[in-house]
Amino acid sequence: MKKELVKIHAHECRRVVNSAHTGMNCDQIYPVTISPTPTTPNSYHFDSDLPSFYPTYRSMASHIVGYPRMGPKRELKFALESFWDGKTTAEDLQKVSADLRSSIWKQMSDAGIKYIPSNTFSHYDQVLDTTAMLGAVPPRYNWNGGEIGFDTYFSMARGNASVPAMEMTKWFDTNYHFIVPELGPEVKFSYASHKAVNEYKEAKALGVDTVPVFVGPVSYLLLSKPARGVEKTFDFLSLLDKILPIYKEVIAELKAAGASWIQFDEATLVKDLEPYQLEAFTKAYSDLESTCSGLNVIVATYFADIPADAFKTLTTLPGVTGYTFDLVRGEKTLELIKSSFPSGKYLFAGVVDGRNIWANDLAGSLSVLESLEGIVGKDKLVVSTSSSLLHTAVDLVNETKLDDEIKSWLAFAAQKVVEVNALAKALVGQKDEAFFAANAAALASRKCSPRVNNEAVQKAAVALRGNDHRRATNVSARLDAQQKKLNLPILPTTTIGSFPQTIELRRVRREYKAKKISEEEYVKAIKEEIFKVVQLQEELDIDVLVHGEPERNDMVEYFGEQLSGFAFTANGWVQSYGSRCVKPPIIYGDVSRPKAMTVFWSTMAQEMTKRPMKGMLTGPVTILNWSFVRNDQPRFETCYQIALAIKDEVEDLEKAGITVIQIDEAALREGLPLRKAEHAFYLDWAVHSFRITNVGVQDTTQIHTHMCYSNFNDIIHSIIDMDADVITIENSRSDEKLLSVFREGVKYGAGIGPGVYDIHSPRIPSMEEIHDRINKMLAVLETNILWVNPDCGLKTRKYGEVKPALEAMVTAAKKLRAELAK
Repeated sequence: MKKELVKIHAHECRRVVNSAHTGMNCDQIYPVTISPTPTTPNSYHFDSDLPSFYPTYRSMASHIVGYPRMGPKRELKFALESFWDGKTTAEDLQKVSADLRSSIWKQMSDAGIKYIPSNTFSHYDQVLDTTAMLGAVPPRYNWNGGEIGFDTYFSMARGNASVPAMEMTKWFDTNYHFIVPELGPEVKFSYASHKAVNEYKEAKALGVDTVPVFVGPVSYLLLSKPARGVEKTFDFLSLLDKILPIYKEVIAELKAAGASWIQFDEATLVKDLEPYQLEAFTKAYSDLESTCSGLNVIVATYFADIPADAFKTLTTLPGVTGYTFDLVRGEKTLELIKSSFPSGKYLFAGVVDGRNIWANDLAGSLSVLESLEGIVGKDKLVVSTSSSLLHTAVDLVNETKLDDEIKSWLAFAAQKVVEVNALAKALVGQKDEAFFAANAAALASRKCSPRVNNEAVQKAAVALRGNDHRRATNVSARLDAQQKKLNLPILPTTTIGSFPQTIELRRVRREYKAKKISEEEYVKAIKEEIFKVVQLQEELDIDVLVHGEPERNDMVEYFGEQLSGFAFTANGWVQSYGSRCVKPPIIYGDVSRPKAMTVFWSTMAQEMTKRPMKGMLTGPVTILNWSFVRNDQPRFETCYQIALAIKDEVEDLEKAGITVIQIDEAALREGLPLRKAEHAFYLDWAVHSFRITNVGVQDTTQIHTHMCYSNFNDIIHSIIDMDADVITIENSRSDEKLLSVFREGVKYGAGIGPGVYDIHSPRIPSMEEIHDRINKMLAVLETNILWVNPDCGLKTRKYGEVKPALEAMVTAAKKLRAELAK
């Protein structure tokens, strides 16, 4: 026998054998007498004299909602692409994946995190993982049952030689994309992927007891789309009774494996839901309650304030132990917690930002947490991230490009894990004074730094207010003037901007940055690449050309590198979809354009051809939404500053003789707030920012814009209000969903190019398939405004895929021109 101070975890409370103290709080440290016997080797006997002779200690309660998967050096990206190219085996991919998972779990465990997530790792997307778990494979993939393997999984994600991929769209208002489930009344669900249980066991074998995380059953259904042939009015919640038995099977296996906590991500609760949708949550968790008996259940919400009615639904769900709230973007949620948080439940307080890279205001967060202690109880408060850290860069330790001052202002995922634990320690009286003092000094440095503030820029942005910034002539008159100058055929063909980025091209840029080749050698190499792209387009007989963007690493980073107020990372990669990662710039200060950014390359390309050459720019809203944005002023103020910088560039391109200028707003839709009441304000300043960029050009200068994967139908009137001359827009992967808005009577007078084939899949479309797509468009759009183009840029594809696909596209357009002429 010996006396010790022992922390009794919640799932161990059942092992307390002396009933006098079974009411003691779980997850605290208490003095016990360890008295092993042959039948009860791990029994803890609380000492009867506890109140008089022993102090009690609170344990440090910390939680991470989720963590980046790609690895600090994009290890998963390279492993996936090597596997897809047939260079490595499935076993090789699984080995890289296991090593990454192991390092993530160990990192959190070593940092002192108590509630460590598992099943947040994915080879493509967590919603697709749920589709695999439920066996909801669309029939076109010819899956015959059993455990879903890589062949079926990646065919759903990327398509294959014979069938297209499933639709991909934005995850709430982030730049992450998820694979949209295709559901209907005929879908047969079955337990077809044991990933969640396998990863829990994998972590446990490494000595880490994790919290398995799932896309919650109701959110999964609400994020789905009708399968082919299913009415768009189909009620997905009618499938709840069919998918819950699968969830129950998984939960039962996790309980048998020793799991004590489980997390359901029900982020749709922050959206505007109808009463019948809220009732589905109560129904689902009532049904799961008996299966979850003996488990502690967390339901996580994030990305916004939770509405009062959803808060009430959530906090009265049966069988739920605790709730995770985003207290960074959901400031109003604090008031709901203070007024009506249920007693006896755990609050996982998301005070560390899961979506940005700024260091936490530790003193401010600690103050919020201390105010919450009195409401929920000291033993029920857990420090958490506001959302999964999937949306941040991985580790600041790998940064070599950032100077020390700016680095002191930042925290990537690894540092946020440390911040969470530091706050949890401070709550239990173990505050690291030096850590908190360094944090306060960094915040003060950022606030008063001359690098952050530029008075001239601030004044110029303020001066924009009160002006609508619209071009003087309506779009119909402008299109007539442009046609006289450009002389384009009907159904003009173009591409969206980028062409394949070859290994050789990347090598040239890398060597130039490393100063291994001269500027003269670099310009020569890029010029040769542009010439090759121009020649290819002329051979294919494309009408409006692009230069292919060989000088650009990323459509946002390229511009940010040439604007003041931006900083750049070496390894600040964030997953966008699948293996595709982006390296968002950091907007830390006021933004301005010191000199022209694209004129040199655009004029060089225009000199190579008599056909119109598009000047290619990224729009202010997309630069904003695809950057890590400063959090010390409203987002719209930063956006107006960027708009003024792009305006300068547009006018310089026009002066240089570029007559077609594309200002991409690929990310305009994804910045739309999740709550409808906030839509109008966002759309007003976002659309205004776009108009600022081109308000000063002549009628004969044609302004294009482009938008990527999103649901556009609900903002079509704002898109019209952008007043672009031509818009190209994603369409093919969503089964021409965009066209439905025109079938329903919306009139669009500007040029429009709904994408005719999906560039995110390696599959090459046939001429007949594209011909059929264009015909569908002509059924709802006027011939004189329709453009023919791919869904998006061609950067991620290979020339062996691009050339035949564009050939099919141009041939289809010519065939239709001939048919229309008859």
